[in-house]
Amino acid sequence: HGRLKVKTSEEQAEAKRLEREQKLKLYQSATQTVFRKVGPSERQAGELDESVLELTSQILGANPDFATLWNCRREVLQRLEAQKSPEELAALVKAELGFLESCLRVNPKSYGTWHHRCWLLGRLPEPNWTRELELCARFLEVDERNFHCWDYRRFVAAQAAVPPAEELAFTDSLITRNFSNYSSWHYRSCLLPQLHPQPDSGPQGRLPEDVLLKELELVQNAFFTDPNDQSAWFYHRWLLGRADPQDALRCLHVSRDEACLTVSFSRPLLVGSRTDTLLLMVDESPLAVEWRTPDGRNQPSHVWLCDLPAASLNDQLPQHTFRVIWTAGNAQKECVLLKGRQECWCRDSATDEQLFRCDLSVEKSTVLQSELESCKELQELEPENKWCLLTIILLMRALDPLLYEKETLQYFQTLKASRAVDPMRAAYLDDLRSKFLLENSVLKMEYAEVRVLHLGHKDLTMLCHLEQLLLVTHLDLSHNRLQALPPALAALRCLEVLQANDNAIESLDGVTNLPRLQELFLCNNRLPQPAVLQPLASCPKLVLLNLQGNPLCQAAGISEQLAELLPSVSSILT
Repeated sequence: HGRLKVKTSEEQAEAKRLEREQKLKLYQSATQTVFRKVGPSERQAGELDESVLELTSQILGANPDFATLWNCRREVLQRLEAQKSPEELAALVKAELGFLESCLRVNPKSYGTWHHRCWLLGRLPEPNWTRELELCARFLEVDERNFHCWDYRRFVAAQAAVPPAEELAFTDSLITRNFSNYSSWHYRSCLLPQLHPQPDSGPQGRLPEDVLLKELELVQNAFFTDPNDQSAWFYHRWLLGRADPQDALRCLHVSRDEACLTVSFSRPLLVGSRTDTLLLMVDESPLAVEWRTPDGRNQPSHVWLCDLPAASLNDQLPQHTFRVIWTAGNAQKECVLLKGRQECWCRDSATDEQLFRCDLSVEKSTVLQSELESCKELQELEPENKWCLLTIILLMRALDPLLYEKETLQYFQTLKASRAVDPMRAAYLDDLRSKFLLENSVLKMEYAEVRVLHLGHKDLTMLCHLEQLLLVTHLDLSHNRLQALPPALAALRCLEVLQANDNAIESLDGVTNLPRLQELFLCNNRLPQPAVLQPLASCPKLVLLNLQGNPLCQAAGISEQLAELLPSVSSILT
């Protein structure tokens, strides 16, 4: 945690080494004695008695992280419960609690010791929870970031039914003493929703505005005091966030040509499980179907589809009505396929639903604007502070992603050039930037009411939100830094033309089972060998494939290999 170790001299180091060797011999001897007393035959002979407590005390006093010995002590204590009088048992428990405290002084972060204390108190008829809260306070005074002790305190507070307001006041005292206390900030995020619950009809996870403003003032004091400490920045992000969006069925698409119905959801589902069941109604009559994912893996997915029988698509009737009901999510979508039409759909608009603005959102945009101005003031004082720069970007996204797009990209450039950014985290920033650019492009496409998405020359490093592109017919991914076309790309059931020239693509796992794909451009990528093209064989309408500039084009007899691998593709350019 950023605390410097004190260097020792060679003489001190040698003395400590000799002391450790002597302790090790005693430790090993005691351990062997314990293991001899807890064997199966010894247990039957009744040797699992108080002498085991004494022996294990010697070992655990030096090394509290010996889980097997804590198990032995619990077994001994359980046996003694039936043998001791209430007075003797009370004295034994008191001694055990004192021993545990001494073990915690040896190692305050010992998993086994804290767990054993939980177990012991859970067996007492009337535990002294006040004493346990005082114990936690003492240990947190020594190390306010001891998450083992924080976890134990939450256990004690729950058992003792401590009011959340009292626990919140406790976090106040610790945060006031030291802002760099992630555990205290985290505990506040658990307590505040308990103190200020929202009605069932309201947005879950949000705080009343007066409480929110008070918390924002507290956290601003923290990051203005120490801008480089990440604890307050994480809490600030939580304050401006909101709970997960409500379950929704985002899009329903029916294709007469493919005799297929496709649905996309607000979160990944595993259809067919006990919790996620889909009911399909065709012309107000239930229809039993087999649901599957576009990539065929049948794992949790945003997109699911099913085949439709010919009777539900015949052109004799003026129209067919399709309705999908998601029972667990309490959501449904309906669309009407008219006579003579080959497809129909019904979807939520990303522009209406604010699908891409869930990371930061509050009731009043004035609060966000005020926070943005405060962060910009801090950034002037701390121009390379990465937490401040990242928060500015997120606030701009929440306020208006399109209005602030140019400024957001400039802040990304500043952030990536900052000396404070760990080079190992640079890829995270690239992916976050790619995510935001893709979201903006989807918004622009929907405002224009087209089904063509241009993502070329944007320096993208990853693809996301592909479930939102269910209706896209033309997709341009050229001149980016993509290394793969991911399996989620299989959700693009309407895609006819895919351009992905001039990337670093090595895998085509996502180009599978695309029923309408006709043209695929993959020039100047890193496709190593013909085998990586195998997924393309599942695209029945693919007729044009451009592979020029890929390593696989250098292989001898490549044209013959490709013709054998993809016999239905009439034009393959190498």
